[in-house]
Amino acid sequence: MGWARSLPLDTEVKAARDWAREHLDALGWTTSAPETVDAVLLTVSELVTNAHFHARSNAQLILTWDDRCLHISVHDTSTTLPSPRTPSTERVGGRGMFLVDALADTWETRPCPHGKTVTACFRGPRS
Repeated sequence: MGWARSLPLDTEVKAARDWAREHLDALGWTTSAPETVDAVLLTVSELVTNAHFHARSNAQLILTWDDRCLHISVHDTSTTLPSPRTPSTERVGGRGMFLVDALADTWETRPCPHGKTVTACFRGPRS
């Protein structure tokens, strides 16, 4: 099962988190796996922020649940692939992918003909 939402550049990141939370609630995760929900929502925030701020692009947010993992994918129009940077006291930002790397079970980035897609995966709560 999956859901998709387009987030124009002027959309607040909170709208992406709220939308994702509704779907996590529908899956029952807000009750059964609240820590995972927090990690997923932070990941959604970071990936959408990267699309808007670094890529200066609209973001296409897709959530897909395959009964094992929740895949959070964000597509933007930049061809520059993200990579975690070591946190620094010299920079205000630059910790987004470091956080995604720490929170998600796995993540990957794929170049596409018109940009890239970054996907983070989270294992679902044990039944």
